[in-house]
Amino acid sequence: MEKLNQKVGMRQKIGGVAALYMAIAYLAAMPYFLIVVDYLGATTAADKIGLIVASYPSMYAMYLVTYVLFGIVLGVLAFTLYDRLQMHAPVLMRIATAIGLLWAFALTTSGMVFNYGMETIVDLAKTDFIQAQQTWQAIETVAMGLGGAGGELLGGLWVLLISFVALKSRAFPKLIGYLGLVIGVAGLLSVIPPLHDVGMLFGILQIVWLVWLGVVLLRTKQSS
Repeated sequence: MEKLNQKVGMRQKIGGVAALYMAIAYLAAMPYFLIVVDYLGATTAADKIGLIVASYPSMYAMYLVTYVLFGIVLGVLAFTLYDRLQMHAPVLMRIATAIGLLWAFALTTSGMVFNYGMETIVDLAKTDFIQAQQTWQAIETVAMGLGGAGGELLGGLWVLLISFVALKSRAFPKLIGYLGLVIGVAGLLSVIPPLHDVGMLFGILQIVWLVWLGVVLLRTKQSS
């Protein structure tokens, strides 16, 4: 039994590291995309192509860290939380974990599309800048759709279900659960076109939630 508890505790700690990684990835992505390259400030396709060509190496690395690896690590956290909460609400946790894995897949795929798309665009821009603009518009639409630009439906629903079960089971401090409910609702509201900007609130509050969750998981010693 002691060895089993140690294994469970180790899995929880791995999940804690995953949660902290996700928080750090958010903290890295926000200033990079909003300030360093100011991608959102590029209003035309030509401006975007210019940014990609000028900042391709760093953008490639950032998408790798904040989308591709983020999605993989999210899958680890989803399984960790399933281990911890499934005994309290088996059906809800199966649904939540499935949604979490779908979100992880979408984010990882989004990052891969962005990175391969940028590689293609950098080469194409050298010979046909107009064609590069048209091609990027198609690539960006797919990648951003997968990444949640149309609203954080999957992320919001996952956090909402996890938080509901956490509150019901008292497996985590109550405030984490209540914060998660707020984050989940913000994610769902961001799906409504006039409320897309609520997605920023979802991301900012999720940093706090992930750090707090990571600390709690890292402190796990054993589980029944």
